[in-house]
Amino acid sequence: MPHALITGGAGFIGSHLAERLVAAGYHVTIIDNLSTGDIRNLATLDGHAGFRAAIEDIRDIHVMDRLVSECDVIFHLAAAVGVQRIISEPIETIETNIGGTEVVLKAARRYRKKTLIASTSEVYGKGVRIPFSEDDDVLLGPTIRNRWSYAASKMVDEFLALAYHKETSLPVTIFRLFNTVGPRQRGQYGMVVPRFVRWALAGEPILVYGDGEQQRCFGNVYDVVKAIHALAEYAGAVGQVYNIGSGEEVTIRQLAERVRERTGSSSPIQLVPYEEAYETGFEDFRRRVPSAAKIQAAIGWSPTTTLNETIDQIITYQQEERAHG
Repeated sequence: MPHALITGGAGFIGSHLAERLVAAGYHVTIIDNLSTGDIRNLATLDGHAGFRAAIEDIRDIHVMDRLVSECDVIFHLAAAVGVQRIISEPIETIETNIGGTEVVLKAARRYRKKTLIASTSEVYGKGVRIPFSEDDDVLLGPTIRNRWSYAASKMVDEFLALAYHKETSLPVTIFRLFNTVGPRQRGQYGMVVPRFVRWALAGEPILVYGDGEQQRCFGNVYDVVKAIHALAEYAGAVGQVYNIGSGEEVTIRQLAERVRERTGSSSPIQLVPYEEAYETGFEDFRRRVPSAAKIQAAIGWSPTTTLNETIDQIITYQQEERAHG
């Protein structure tokens, strides 16, 4: 029976991945410092014989050494997340993302463990070639804008992981996530869909940053963890980079309208300048659309959940949360 280690396993995506792997017969250990994760996300696994949790920072070399030595495969999801947190805590963002990944990879190399690294669509920066393919060139903003520190740190993670693969033959796979959403995602770090749903359910104004015409694709978390799991079991994924995301585009204004409609809310939609929402000089991108051709060819994966279905899942989750206080 395989034993998986999930860093950031109490987080939104990590907890869903843990549930999927346990259901598939894995023993699962998660490690999370709970800076953005929540132990409540693991409630369904509490007491399960095939699951255990370590509340610790991945930068603790001794803890990671022990946990990695005991597992068969590592899913490295721990990272600083959310635009608001990235802008307000750039030191923590850079040190967690780069330093944490360095610790994970060194331990993985020591024990020769297969490692899957979570990256992000942010690494495509200001790219204008749509859809984004894994081998596209990238263009980032200037270093004086904190907004780009996350993208740069995750690019370093990718470079480092691929260097370990090239120089030491460490079995590494990288997957780039595009706006993953679903139940358990919380909005306090700038996550747009749960914030919209929360405001709509409360009858409060739905705040749309910028002009609302920026376009995004939102992937359902159940689709996403299915892809991650499949990549871990596909030998041909080693040494490769894959996009994971939906191709269903929507503007942020349209997203707000959909949320309002599906909640039956009368909340007004208000535009908020980026300077008020984040910081002066904040830079955004107009479109971000993944090409899923590579992962489709590799493991036959494509998303199956529509955005409306995903919004409904989030609404149901938040309604249940509100009912339980």
